[in-house]
Amino acid sequence: MLSIEWILLYLVLGAFVGFMAGLLGVGGGGILVPILVTIFSYQGVGQESVVHLALGTSLACMIISSSSSIYAHASRGTVVWKVVYEMVLGIVLGAFLVTHLAADVNPTYIAIFFALFMALVAGQMFLNWKPKPSTNPTKLRSLFVAGTLIGMVSSLAAVGGGFLAVTYLSYKNIDIKKAIGTSAAIGFPIAIAGTVGYMISGWSKTLNEPYTFGFIYLPAFLVISIASFIAAPLGASCSNNLPEARLKKIFAIVSLILSVKMLFSVI
Repeated sequence: MLSIEWILLYLVLGAFVGFMAGLLGVGGGGILVPILVTIFSYQGVGQESVVHLALGTSLACMIISSSSSIYAHASRGTVVWKVVYEMVLGIVLGAFLVTHLAADVNPTYIAIFFALFMALVAGQMFLNWKPKPSTNPTKLRSLFVAGTLIGMVSSLAAVGGGFLAVTYLSYKNIDIKKAIGTSAAIGFPIAIAGTVGYMISGWSKTLNEPYTFGFIYLPAFLVISIASFIAAPLGASCSNNLPEARLKKIFAIVSLILSVKMLFSVI
């Protein structure tokens, strides 16, 4: 049941995720999805598809956060638009297709995948691992394939693709600042395609659930999006005054703990 308490909780969650996104330049899926699974479970929303609802709602929230992120990076000239254009078709294809496949996958398997993926992200943050640059030239076909894989994984884990995209673009000898900016731009089509896919694939499965639009829970989407949009600039303004490396480790630990909690709540 939807009440003012849940609305306030969504407001706090959105503000926290938006602040962290602005502060660290990372997506909030690692925190947002596990918490939404818990909140939806307590609310009694979509008990049979609570993980799918959390994934779809998180991706919908990303549309707002990624659009503001694109503007910030584009204004600094750190988006390599040629790479975005050559990857976007694969990204949209991968993200859209995987949402239809995920609709019929056991939520436990998705939770396991999410937990393992977040463990990988946490490990990369801790070790600050970066691939050795490739000596091979970047080709359109390789960008399309990479975009498809990034779109698929990102939609299944409800993340913007930042971890995968930055790693891949760094491997392709793109400057780290431009890799981060380009990754932010890549997150937008992932969010759009993933959201549309989860809306369509969940349409018949949530007809009896109030306030849902496919696998999107509208109250959570609206409140979290507004709060994160307002809080993101505050996080960005604080980024120069706080120890980013330490905060990323804390963010990784929290995301991993919440992911494991989600896994055990679904099993």
